[in-house]
Amino acid sequence: MTAEPTTKQNVLVLGAYGLIGSAIARHLDSAGHSVSGLGRTRATALKVLPNISWIIEDTRNLTTQQAWASILSDVSIVVNCTGALQNGPQDDLEAVHHHAVTALATDCTKRDVQLIQISAVGAELDAPSSFMASKARGDAAIKASGCRSQIFRPGLVLSETAYGGTAMLRMLAAVPLVQPLAFAETQIQTVSTADIAAAVLAAVKGDVPDGFEGDLVEPEPHTLAEVVHQLRHWLGFSDAASQFHPPRVVIKTATAIADGLSLLGWRSPLRSNAVSVLEGGITGDPAPWRALNLTPVAPLTETLGTMTARAEDRLAARISLVTPVLVATLALFWLVSGVVGLFQANNAARVLQDVGWPYLMAVTSVVFWAFVDIALGAAIMIRRHAAKACWAMIAVSAIYLVASTVITPHLWADPLGPLVKIFPAMALALVTRISLESR
Repeated sequence: MTAEPTTKQNVLVLGAYGLIGSAIARHLDSAGHSVSGLGRTRATALKVLPNISWIIEDTRNLTTQQAWASILSDVSIVVNCTGALQNGPQDDLEAVHHHAVTALATDCTKRDVQLIQISAVGAELDAPSSFMASKARGDAAIKASGCRSQIFRPGLVLSETAYGGTAMLRMLAAVPLVQPLAFAETQIQTVSTADIAAAVLAAVKGDVPDGFEGDLVEPEPHTLAEVVHQLRHWLGFSDAASQFHPPRVVIKTATAIADGLSLLGWRSPLRSNAVSVLEGGITGDPAPWRALNLTPVAPLTETLGTMTARAEDRLAARISLVTPVLVATLALFWLVSGVVGLFQANNAARVLQDVGWPYLMAVTSVVFWAFVDIALGAAIMIRRHAAKACWAMIAVSAIYLVASTVITPHLWADPLGPLVKIFPAMALALVTRISLESR
């Protein structure tokens, strides 16, 4: 049973199905407020928070005051949790962090709507990271607008679910035997999504003064090595036998590859912005928040103690390690299969000719399916097509099995096992499809 708030507010949470946004939306809803969410994908929105009302919009398109007019018509408080780590096909940092926030703040001022901004520790106008600098421009626009606002800057966000930097640390913690770790001495201060949600609720209740701007971080920093070590224990993995500190050239190569893959829609936690932020440290000043005498931010050990690491958390951490390998293996397998089929079309066609197919029909069939293989190998490399490509691979493999059984059944007895090998390929596509679930 939810407790009735002193004053029930109509709260709109932007980015409400994200890691932070979903925690805030649930907390405000359980406190008795009327909560709605804004997100750009209806299917994900209804999967994560099916019990609140949704506005489906892409924040990249909400860069004018007029665009926000109908959205804010019945809203008393807006909590902005939208964010993108790096520019890519689905993300525009300047649009999401700066222009949309500027337009939002302008309309909030006009309507006297309170705006609670979830920014980030280290968001400074001269920050070397485009993520941090664009966040800072949005924060500055809010302050310049004169709207009633609070700006919270969380440290490294911890939650029972994982995304972005937290996902990267869990992935590192899941590596068996050897612990790879760059920037081991980097200083980190964490905060739980529960503590962020509590701070937002306090602002909604009026306990945080207008114009407040402060960091939400635990009292003392830890080294990155300590954070990963504690996450490893929390997940239930044994201590690593040794540590591996990759040289800078390896780090730069990995981030360059991750940045390149982002052009295909892959949001790797190893992209340069995430690594740059981690290298510079994630630390803030807890004093302004503590001075309000509200719920303090819990230290790392206490945060982990309140969360339960389940078998699925361990599995998710481990599968995040192998997902790139799974996708790369399938892409290479299908691309090579198709290319070999094209170059060996005549030899492959003889198998069909031996069972009575005319030469032209046999070659046409080989070439057609070779191009299908190449198309599937290319499709799985593009993030938005990857899941469908996995299903298509399974379907095409089934077609190969059925057709070969009917037309060339003798291939079942082939010592190289060309048909038997289709089964592990189908299983690999199925496992990859499951590993591609993002939320």
